[in-house]
Amino acid sequence: MAFDRINDRLEIQSVIYQYARGVDRRDWELVRSTYHADAWDDHGNYQGPIDGFIESLKKRHVHIEQSMHLLGNCLIDFCDDNAALVETYFSTYQRLSPQAGDARLFYLRGGSVAPTDAVEGTVYGRYIDVFKLKDKAWRISNRQVVFEVYKGATAPAGGGLPDGWMHATRDGNDPLYLAQRKLGLNEISSRSPSV
Repeated sequence: MAFDRINDRLEIQSVIYQYARGVDRRDWELVRSTYHADAWDDHGNYQGPIDGFIESLKKRHVHIEQSMHLLGNCLIDFCDDNAALVETYFSTYQRLSPQAGDARLFYLRGGSVAPTDAVEGTVYGRYIDVFKLKDKAWRISNRQVVFEVYKGATAPAGGGLPDGWMHATRDGNDPLYLAQRKLGLNEISSRSPSV
């Protein structure tokens, strides 16, 4: 029985990691695969079913030129054989391009911004997730995002990184996805959060 719980913990953690990868790479089907089809998400700016959440992410991330989720403490309490309460600490960095217009003001919590400035924000918080085991797969059934700290500031467009450095992209051309294809890992479904 203890061995089964270890595998369950690893699968749950993998789902959380895949969620972060999916958002950061704008891989919306990967994000969707981390939730059960009837899941509910409360992200503050969106509360509702998973299909609506995916649509809200697509709209919100159009002008987010960089996104990075860092995950920390992950505590898993099993309620029974098919349910677990999972608390995961996170920090998220996101940079809005100048094309985001007035949407950048939210990240600054008021004030003004020049038309050519990008705006970056860092959020610290926790995901409070109810995971359910259905059809032999652990997935998020209900997510409540708890916000702790928010910081925002203006930033150079593109993050100010030097030319010649490897830059992340938020699509299938990211260096990770290129490496997966080169190594033949694209045949192994990157959409599956299984371990």
